Amino acid sequence: MNTTANLGKAPIRSLVLQLAIPSMTAQFVNVLYSIIDRMYIGHISENGALALAGAGVCGPIVTLLTSFGTLVGIGGSITMGIRMGEKNHKKAEQVLANSFLMLSIFSVLLTVCFLLLKNKLLMWFGASTATFPFANTYLTIYTIGTFFALMATGLNYFINCQGFPLVGMFTVLIGAGCNILLDPIFIFGFHMGISGAAIATVISQILSCIFAMTFLFGKKVPVKITFGQYSLKVIKKILSLGFSPFLILATDSLILIFMNTVLQKYGGASQGDMLITCATIAQSYLLLITSPMIGISGGTQAILSYNYGARCVNRVKDAERNILGVMLIFTTIMFLLSRFIPRYFVLLFTTDPQYIRFSVWAIRTYTLMIIPLSFQYVFVDGLTALECPKTGLALSVTRKSLFVISAAVLSSFFGAKAAFFAEPVADGISSALSTVVFLLLINRHLNKRCRMPVKDM
Repeated sequence: MNTTANLGKAPIRSLVLQLAIPSMTAQFVNVLYSIIDRMYIGHISENGALALAGAGVCGPIVTLLTSFGTLVGIGGSITMGIRMGEKNHKKAEQVLANSFLMLSIFSVLLTVCFLLLKNKLLMWFGASTATFPFANTYLTIYTIGTFFALMATGLNYFINCQGFPLVGMFTVLIGAGCNILLDPIFIFGFHMGISGAAIATVISQILSCIFAMTFLFGKKVPVKITFGQYSLKVIKKILSLGFSPFLILATDSLILIFMNTVLQKYGGASQGDMLITCATIAQSYLLLITSPMIGISGGTQAILSYNYGARCVNRVKDAERNILGVMLIFTTIMFLLSRFIPRYFVLLFTTDPQYIRFSVWAIRTYTLMIIPLSFQYVFVDGLTALECPKTGLALSVTRKSLFVISAAVLSSFFGAKAAFFAEPVADGISSALSTVVFLLLINRHLNKRCRMPVKDM
């Protein structure tokens, strides 16, 4: 697929596969890299455990940083996709110009703020006296490369939304692949320890950034990066659409911190640390499922926003059905694999029999409702792509709230182990709720779009 024209003309089923598979692959490789990265850090001689803990403390902060790229990338790409569907090239170009400006401004502001506040942030997110030096080293180097991280993350959405999923996939693969290759060279070959891991990450992000920018400044894309046409109205529109996925991503870290607190409190001195370790392993496994799910639902938003802009209601509905079908096939396969392969995954992290048994149980518990979760992901991202970000945000916040409440209540009544059931409880209830809300809203919302005068768009 080479041009955006395909978004409005190509058969929906093949179009969904063309966008979903590369995006899903890219997300999977990205998560796989993160896991391998932690494995390398954990094997640093003498202080591998402390270095891994330090990198773990930086994880939520790094997620918070990159979520600003998602804020602009999703909000801007959806807005641009709608304008392209309306055949309004000038407005689409304006959206990309304003998005590029925002990414630049956020990069500078975040770099300065995080460098000034990193010591306090690290202590707030769980650094100890022993792990602080490692966490501080990693975060300082990573923060210096904020510009490249945000640009690589944010600009990739604009590549995908113009109908170039393979290019978008390569943007991610270049960074992840280089990181996997450079990590052992800098960590072990140059004996740089955790600073080597951070430097490898920044170099990889620079390469991804250069690739994405070169493509969007080039001649192959219908809508290129330009300068000028800056508008506060356009910026507000981008931020309003991107705020929902931004908040979802930014608060994920807080959920993990809350879960660790609950496990430590109710697990006590005898089991707290063990439960947290097993939860970390289980959450790493869950990312191998949920990140490709994000790739499927997020990577196909371009189809929805483009055809929504073009008022092709039937193509929007057909796309949602096909996206859901792909998602259900993927989650069903992963659910079945989760019954058989968890032990092999856990062995990558630990050889302790107690840890292995509990981690395998935790993974199987976490994935109990992974198939119904397909509806939550597809419908929430679908609503966001169709200019209903507030509804999508409300549904996402509901899921996170259910998780927090379930973890607190279950552990207080049935002990720390019961907190692991918070995931399937939240997934099951929120998926049912999202399905009902989507079915009640979608026809009315699409019909309203068809009646909307062109001048109001």
